[in-house]
Amino acid sequence: MLRPRIIVCLDVDDGRVVKGTRFRDLRDVGDPVELARRYEEEGADEVVFLDISASHEGRGTLLETVRRTAEVLFIPLTVGGGVRTVEDMGSLLRAGADKISVNSAAVRRPEVLTEGAELFGSQCVVASVDAARNEGGSWTHYTHGGREPTELDAVAWARECAERGAGEILLTSIDQDGARTGYDLELTRAVAEQVRVPVIASGGAGSFEHLRDGLTEGRADAVLLAGILHDGLTTVREIKEALAGWDVPVRPVPEALR
Repeated sequence: MLRPRIIVCLDVDDGRVVKGTRFRDLRDVGDPVELARRYEEEGADEVVFLDISASHEGRGTLLETVRRTAEVLFIPLTVGGGVRTVEDMGSLLRAGADKISVNSAAVRRPEVLTEGAELFGSQCVVASVDAARNEGGSWTHYTHGGREPTELDAVAWARECAERGAGEILLTSIDQDGARTGYDLELTRAVAEQVRVPVIASGGAGSFEHLRDGLTEGRADAVLLAGILHDGLTTVREIKEALAGWDVPVRPVPEALR
């Protein structure tokens, strides 16, 4: 059994980290390389970069940011946003990323997940599923940074992504994103019950209890957070200490980082 992971998300826009609510109202919070290094020092298990602008013009900026970060980071780095082809995956992996997150491209052409898994290994391919509850009570999958709904049921799509080769599901609740009222536990649990790969819960972390509930009630294998760290409300070290106090078997912060 893998230990539950604490993953820090850095939304990157033109070389800077930004944060918003429900994917909107973005504000600058700092340099991605410096923030990634700080969170690693606090004990983060992984870091995720999401290029939210994902423009062709910004691709060079992201590649350079990934290179600079990989030079100072020792924990795994996942990069996503605007990834369209296996060639894009390869460019990011060569720049120093350990995993590549794919959303819109997989909806347009699901075979990209299989091709990526065959070329680089399924452990390098992360399917990003952005979901919002619909009028029928289930969840719709969205693309383009949570702006465009698809006709896909988010839970069924997550299962298909895993079947096509994705080694992990990054599951974000659009409804909860930035609200700090807790993860959508029903959504997270529904996906976790349908796939045989790790599920990362994202969207809504505002307290230690939310993280605990995501890992226990939501049955996630990892929890992703951003805002409460960026705003200095807590640290990764404090989060891990709180979770350990509830007997959640997170990886301890190495003594060298204390």
